Amino acid sequence: MNFTVFMPMRTNRMKYVGIVLALLLGTFSGRAADSTGRKLVYTFPIREDIMPSVERLTGKCLAQADEMGADLVVIQMNTYGGVVAAADSIRTMLLNSRIPVWVWIDNQAASAGALIALAADRIYIRPGGNIGAASVVDQQGRPMPDKYQSFMRATMRSTAEAHGKVVERVDGTDTVWRWRRDPAIAEAMVGTTAGDSTTVGVLTLTADEALARHYSEGKAVSVAEVLSNAGVVDYTLYEYNPTTLDRVLGWLMNPFAQGIFIMLIVGGIYFELQTPGVGFPLVAAVLGAVLYFSPLYLEGMVQNWEPILFVVGLLLIAVEIFVLPGFGIAGIAGIVAVVTGLAFAAIDNDVLRHVFSGELSAGRIVRPFLVVIVGSVAAFVAALYFGRRFLTGDSRLRSRIVLTTDLTPEQGYVGHRLPQDGLVGRTGTVTAVLRPSGKIVLDGIYYDAVAENGLFIGRGEKVRVVRVGNGQLYCKQDFSDPSES
Repeated sequence: MNFTVFMPMRTNRMKYVGIVLALLLGTFSGRAADSTGRKLVYTFPIREDIMPSVERLTGKCLAQADEMGADLVVIQMNTYGGVVAAADSIRTMLLNSRIPVWVWIDNQAASAGALIALAADRIYIRPGGNIGAASVVDQQGRPMPDKYQSFMRATMRSTAEAHGKVVERVDGTDTVWRWRRDPAIAEAMVGTTAGDSTTVGVLTLTADEALARHYSEGKAVSVAEVLSNAGVVDYTLYEYNPTTLDRVLGWLMNPFAQGIFIMLIVGGIYFELQTPGVGFPLVAAVLGAVLYFSPLYLEGMVQNWEPILFVVGLLLIAVEIFVLPGFGIAGIAGIVAVVTGLAFAAIDNDVLRHVFSGELSAGRIVRPFLVVIVGSVAAFVAALYFGRRFLTGDSRLRSRIVLTTDLTPEQGYVGHRLPQDGLVGRTGTVTAVLRPSGKIVLDGIYYDAVAENGLFIGRGEKVRVVRVGNGQLYCKQDFSDPSES
């Protein structure tokens, strides 16, 4: 992570002191600044859609600010919204933060951003900025049913109420109180639902309107002006800037990207089982697994047991396919282990502990399971569709990878008659399980063989040769009386 240190200096002597403090930052974790009496202000940006990656970034920065002994956290916000679940988690972090958290809206705090800003202890808005429009919509921007809007209205109200009331005026012996953040205004940002499920009357406030309605403490064009307006003049500012690695990890942990990686894993394994020895489907599956688990492991969300459970699941599926013909306990257990390993890897271990202790709803673990299940089903369907087109169609990709030239007698190609051609109709014994390929013995000679119907045929079973192709015998299980063979 990168830190940019800004220090307001009054004299040359203070300048040298500030330089020394900056050099000692890495050794003393920022607490050296406390000895000067300055306030330690920690700031970080939220300038993208509110996604799980932003939720993790916020938790990471708040934890680091606490470790550094920061006196204040300032969030630089410019967002048009995002996922409600992630925004609600960030809202909870801000409300429960031991350190005061301020939000400077550097242009927009729309939708989920408005909910997060409302949870802050103070709000400052750049002139020309806005806050509001917090109704719940789907991915196409269409309003969700009133069930979702009702929940969002209550969440906005409760967030406003969490800031309590302040004294507006004192009339003699009477004290008049008002909400610090009016819950009615917070609810109006979600709007009301008309009879046709259309959300109407959605409120958005400009910088001046928010100030007039007590939804901001002032206007500012920079973090420095925010602090100046609040009377914070003697401070050390540590600015967290996401690195390229942070941005890459955030993209890799996006639910859409995770779904793609799951499709690579499932599709790669499926194609490798359908065409053993090709290689690149297995490479794609391994690459998908690495891209899925690596960022989660680096972010500390994955412990060792999730990847181990995933690998155990793959081994159980392999045992079911290659050792225990059919579909039984090993296969089912393997699928459950793979899905569980992938899903729990995407859930923060702290969240798991709170869910298991009953502090959080079990609904927090539903989304990762849905991502895994939907991704797996989509991968399987896509593998069936594209696999059939690839193996039987005339696609350009197939023509570049698969040799499709027909060597016909009309073109002058005459095949040599092989000894196997005379084995059609003969009966042999399976020596290596046909699943569907294996080996059989016929008259003391071993041949490569394939089950004609694709079913597994166990070792020792009798089979009858039905045709010969590509140097292999195609067989069907022979259920006739052995004495007749």
